Amino acid sequence: MKNLYSFRYSALATAALAVASCSPNNFLDVNASPNSPTVVPPSVQLPAITVGTGFVVGNTLGRDGDLFTQHYAGIANQPATEDRYVINGNYDNEWQGDLYGNNLIGAQTLITSTQATSPAYSGIAKLIKAYNFALTTDMWGDIPYSQALQGLANLHPVFDKQQDIYEGATGIQSLFDLVRDGLADLDKTSALTPGADDVVYGGNLAKWRKVGNMLLLKFANTVSSKDPALATKVINEVLAKGVGGSAAINANGDDFAVPFGPAVGNTNPFYSYNVTNRPDDQMASTRFLDSLAAYKDPRLPKYFTTTPGNPTPTETTSFGKFTGFENGNNIVAPARNADPAKTSRSVYGAYVLNDPKSGAAGAGPIRLLTNFQRAFILAESAIRLKTAGDADALYKEGIRRSMEETGLTTAEIDAYFTANPAIVGLHGTDDQKVDQILRQKWMAWLGNGYESFNDYRRTGRPRLQPALNVVVTPNIPQRLLYPPSEVSGNRDNVPTTVISDPVWWASK
Repeated sequence: MKNLYSFRYSALATAALAVASCSPNNFLDVNASPNSPTVVPPSVQLPAITVGTGFVVGNTLGRDGDLFTQHYAGIANQPATEDRYVINGNYDNEWQGDLYGNNLIGAQTLITSTQATSPAYSGIAKLIKAYNFALTTDMWGDIPYSQALQGLANLHPVFDKQQDIYEGATGIQSLFDLVRDGLADLDKTSALTPGADDVVYGGNLAKWRKVGNMLLLKFANTVSSKDPALATKVINEVLAKGVGGSAAINANGDDFAVPFGPAVGNTNPFYSYNVTNRPDDQMASTRFLDSLAAYKDPRLPKYFTTTPGNPTPTETTSFGKFTGFENGNNIVAPARNADPAKTSRSVYGAYVLNDPKSGAAGAGPIRLLTNFQRAFILAESAIRLKTAGDADALYKEGIRRSMEETGLTTAEIDAYFTANPAIVGLHGTDDQKVDQILRQKWMAWLGNGYESFNDYRRTGRPRLQPALNVVVTPNIPQRLLYPPSEVSGNRDNVPTTVISDPVWWASK
């Protein structure tokens, strides 16, 4: 927000430009510091904001979302307190560094430098900018938006209302229109186009168009409880481009999934935190394990490790024994919920941590927008908003695509469908069908706590009970607190909120 690059961004840009500065033709340009670049090439900016976006979703914000929606449980240190809803607002790294300091200002800089001549880059940057602004407003509510990213020209930007950010207002471009601008840029002639610097799609602009349309579906789904008319209009806009949402992500291979590497320093943030740096802090939630076991879900051994040596597992299934921890447990509890030994804990498995192709540990992608997400969104909207599509077929597709994503074979998935028709088929009232859809979507979103946290606040589904021993509020949090750096640096504009205040688009 103050036009400062994060360390990762500035280091990457400086390294690239330092190479160029070593040209013999520039040897006598002693007044041009290679450590103070004034121009950063698009090929450096694009990977910085793409990887930065994956990082912020897989790091603290994603971990907190996984705690609040009970995919995972905190057993020590910060996760243990946050699992009991002790949220103190210490999100400076995410707010100042990852979001405004890297992803958003990086996207805006890329837009400014490429809009006129290379709109392939500016189009992608607008999509990444829209995603990051959506993430920020979804987690905090009102945020600096229309006056943000102006650098020294405005160090104290106003906080725009979340409703205006999504719907638009005088002087405020809606997130939907920002995405539409990005899509329009992708259709223009471009002097430069991405290649290897596009770490997700390798410069395939057709796939970025699918990302843009997927963002329209995601944003429409987010506001669908509060503004169903707008949501219906936008979903119909995407459906008009292709039957069944084919203009959006409609193949698992086209997922917007940010890759990471196996080397130390390059691993995905879930691996960095839970394996390398803080292996004693978290483990699987008993509640999530119970749900998966009750559904005999074959994703269970893909999601979490088994604990064959533990004499008191949370669940004994046909896939093995799994041991979880009760969310909010203070360890003064029955043996079933006491903190188990490290070797007897179910923790994130290959699906979250490892490369799905090579199996390399720590190289798992952070899945931001997915094919199964499209199917579940359209299934829900077909029921609630009466948009086009067969809700039952879309629901089944969402389950299949999620199971395929975990590495299950077609034969394994077919066997599960045959054995569990009541689970994989919609039935009952519309409300009961939406319950089914949202529960399966929650079960599919392991590794992206941001999305499952959005769905829970938007719909109240799945119908989760608060954690044990909660401290600040008796209910699952509805938002994060603004970080101290923003409260002190922009005091006159920061709204007063508490974590129990619903954001604008949430269900009441």
